[in-house]
Amino acid sequence: MRATYHSGVHKFALFTVAWAAVLLCAGALVTSNDAALAVSDWPTSFGSFFPPLRLLTGGALIEHTHRVLAAILGLWIITLAYLLWRYDERAWVKKIGYATVAGVVVQGVLGGLTVLQLLHYWLPVMHACTGEIVFCLLVSIAVLTSRWYTRDLPQYADANPPSVHSIAIANAFFVFMQVLLGAGYRHHYISYVPHVLNASVVFVSVVVTAGIMKRRFAEVREFARLRMMLHALVGSQIVLGLLALWSRLTTLDAPQPMPVMITFTVIHTVVGAILFATSVAAVLVCYRLVPRRREVLLATSKGEVPA
Repeated sequence: MRATYHSGVHKFALFTVAWAAVLLCAGALVTSNDAALAVSDWPTSFGSFFPPLRLLTGGALIEHTHRVLAAILGLWIITLAYLLWRYDERAWVKKIGYATVAGVVVQGVLGGLTVLQLLHYWLPVMHACTGEIVFCLLVSIAVLTSRWYTRDLPQYADANPPSVHSIAIANAFFVFMQVLLGAGYRHHYISYVPHVLNASVVFVSVVVTAGIMKRRFAEVREFARLRMMLHALVGSQIVLGLLALWSRLTTLDAPQPMPVMITFTVIHTVVGAILFATSVAAVLVCYRLVPRRREVLLATSKGEVPA
């Protein structure tokens, strides 16, 4: 079903994505500063939703700021879901909006349980991964509501197995596994070895995905941009990952988290989220520009050209 482009909805989606990116930075700061338990109660902070400033110092300030940003993001996501319900004609896009609301609720509950259960039961890892999934849903909404996505676009045949859709989905899966392993290491549930080993898998996956896009759709501008973004992000992420690991291992004996470790870890975490979101956006682009084989067969049987 073709959709109408609504500039206001798309711009608000972009604004919400930007807010979520800031929240990702805040969450990484909480983890890197070991500030997750600086405020020991939830959903209040020191027994109040608006605690006195004298209590908000050091890690408590970082943690409370993270909570405030998250609460506001929840309001933005509810507003975005309403805008999709009100203006977007596509039922499946509305459902993505509802799923994002559900995701941010789960994210908030997991964050609260992380505090109340004192970082046990892999709750911090689930909290971190859910946050990145919500971020990807928001990026997806921004793509789906864009002028580019809603206009008439040329369609390109993909005759070679496996399909570019399957390849892009597999790539997004490998990147998400790297997110999961990274969260496990940052929260001290696993060693850095699985995360480092899977980095090579992600690198190969991104290179193969980009290479297939180039061979099959060399003249398609959208795929060319995706290739550049994927290459730039995975290259930057590997360098940042090495720097983050080096800074963490060399400051293990420090009495408190050191600025160099905090800086590299935060940047590495956020760029990882952007790489995951870009991989998911690549899946959406594939489905928008390349009809699946069954769609081609159905259109051919009806004497139509798939649009």
